Formats: sequence, structure tokens, C-alpha cells
Amino acid sequence: MLRPGGRAGLLRLRLKPKSVAARRLEKNTMNFVLSDVADPEAEKAIRDPLVAYNIARFGESDKRELNITIRDEDNVVIGGLVGHTARGWLYVQLLFVPEAMRGQGMAPKLLAMAEGEARKRGCMGAYIDTMNPDALRTYERFGFTKIGSLAPLSTGQSITWLEKRF
Repeated sequence: MLRPGGRAGLLRLRLKPKSVAARRLEKNTMNFVLSDVADPEAEKAIRDPLVAYNIARFGESDKRELNITIRDEDNVVIGGLVGHTARGWLYVQLLFVPEAMRGQGMAPKLLAMAEGEARKRGCMGAYIDTMNPDALRTYERFGFTKIGSLAPLSTGQSITWLEKRF
């Protein structure tokens, strides 16, 4: 049970011995703790063995960050694109154009720059997601096609995933 304010619920589970690992744990009680507070130590304890498992199974990733910034006359970042390339694909995680610059081709310029770099890195395509209907139209005009959506969200919108093959 999730308790507000970061208090955790506790579920105790006794494992039935089946495998060697289960037999080792049969005398131990496993605790499943649900919390609404970020725990960097727990995240690391989960991520590190998962990454090791994935590397053993799928090989080392070639992930490289890809960032494009829009800067003002004082060199302050006011917008841009944040993403990465990995395993032959560009993922656009964030794309933001300041309100005053919208409708002037800034998003397509950012996408074109990212695509150009992704091609140089040997990528076969790009993917992105959005909840913004205006952004969705921009991505479709730039050649992205819908590959999935989730609707409705609790606020009534939907989220759409798109891809573009180069």
C-alpha cells in the first residue's frame, strides 16, 4: 500500500524452494517496499545488474548523447533538442522552442540537424513521443509517422509515439 508523504508500505513474501537460488532464500523473507520518494541508491541497485544483463545478452551499447542548443545573444540556452543515438536509432527525448520563436521553422531546423548527425553516426531512423497536438503535426510534416498512442491520459490528452526511417 502506498502511503502519502514518502512512507512506504511493506509486503512480506516467503519463497517456495524450487531452484538453487530459491533454496538459498527459503529461510529469508523478501520485503517488497513501495514508495513515492525517489531513491537513487535503490535505482542504482536495480539499474546496474539490469545493464550488466542486457550487455551480456545484447552486447555493448553504442549510446552517444546528441544535444543541440538555441542560445540568445548572451549565450544563454533558451531552447533546443536533447536526445541520443544508440543501436542504429536517434531518440529525441526533449525538443523545446521558445514561444516567441514558434512558427518560424525552428523545430524542423533542430530535427534536420539531429537527423544529419544521426545519419553520420549510421542511424537508420529516429523516434520521438509527444502529447502536444501542434508538435505532432510538426513531426508528421517533417516525415515522422505514428507508431502508437495511449489515450486517454487522466487529463484527457493522449501520448503518441512516432518514427522516421532515413
